[in-house]
Amino acid sequence: MARTFTRRRAIAIFAAAAGLPLLTRTEGAARPLTWRGQALGAPATMILNHQDPVESTRLVALVVAEVSRLEKVFSLYRDDSALTELNKVGALVAPPQDLVSLLQRSRGFWEATGGAFDPTVQPLWKLYYRHFSAIDPDPAGPAQAEVASVLKRVDFEGVKFNRDRIVMRPNMALTLNGIAQGYITDRVVDMLRNAGVTSCLVDMGEDRAIGSRPDGTPWRIGLAEGEDGRPDQILNIVNKAVATSSAAGFHFDEAARFGHILDPRSGGTPRLYQRVSVVAGDATTADAFSTSFNVLDEIAIRRIARSSIDLTIHVVDEAGNPSRIESKA
Repeated sequence: MARTFTRRRAIAIFAAAAGLPLLTRTEGAARPLTWRGQALGAPATMILNHQDPVESTRLVALVVAEVSRLEKVFSLYRDDSALTELNKVGALVAPPQDLVSLLQRSRGFWEATGGAFDPTVQPLWKLYYRHFSAIDPDPAGPAQAEVASVLKRVDFEGVKFNRDRIVMRPNMALTLNGIAQGYITDRVVDMLRNAGVTSCLVDMGEDRAIGSRPDGTPWRIGLAEGEDGRPDQILNIVNKAVATSSAAGFHFDEAARFGHILDPRSGGTPRLYQRVSVVAGDATTADAFSTSFNVLDEIAIRRIARSSIDLTIHVVDEAGNPSRIESKA
């Protein structure tokens, strides 16, 4: 039986319990407002520094409303979401602009990664989940013939879209779980910046900082293999986003041989790394690359980094060896 899904990411903001204080209150500064909730089924957190507590409360209410609105666009688990309707019917007339915008961004990442990032991987995910949810499933995974058959439905080229309509080839389906949390994080950051916020840490499944902490020091993001563990690496960020992906975030099988990060080109579930973390200027970029880099070797990752701007990639291989890859400045 497949394990219960908890959280896709192996990234966490570690507070005092993990020995990593998030911020230091400076003399005369207002107490930060911390909000916790959910975004697309994942834990979400926002630490907002603002002199006016009434305004802070108003901004949090706006953020909660925006996250709820975007869930009705991107969620796979809501019957009333635009994505659910698209997957059910295969077409969507007058789609939400956010969905079109994210599909446009997705096409760019699909092209940049040579197909390693592909939102049409959803039928493959369903195949693995269905296989391991059956009684007494074959521990070797789905038959190769089944995988090959489903792979015929995995190709982002089969999705056509503009601001008026989205159409997919028959029997295709989309998941935006490898990018939508980053997009939601960016939308929240845009709202807060437009409202004049200069110090905030937003985590809507991926993390993005507005400015620095109130005392001028960077925000500190802890990385760990498990959500309950102590961080083995700390990233300091100012006006940057961080996304981390790990196959260990969810396994289809009890033996933990088949992770949730699927290669849309081969249909396999490779585990090349313990963890891949991407620091970028926006959370959408960090999210998409952290997902797709898990199925690419380091040569391919370095090639993509060379053609990109403002990326820092932290890789921990299966043996536990860390490496750092920098893109153009």
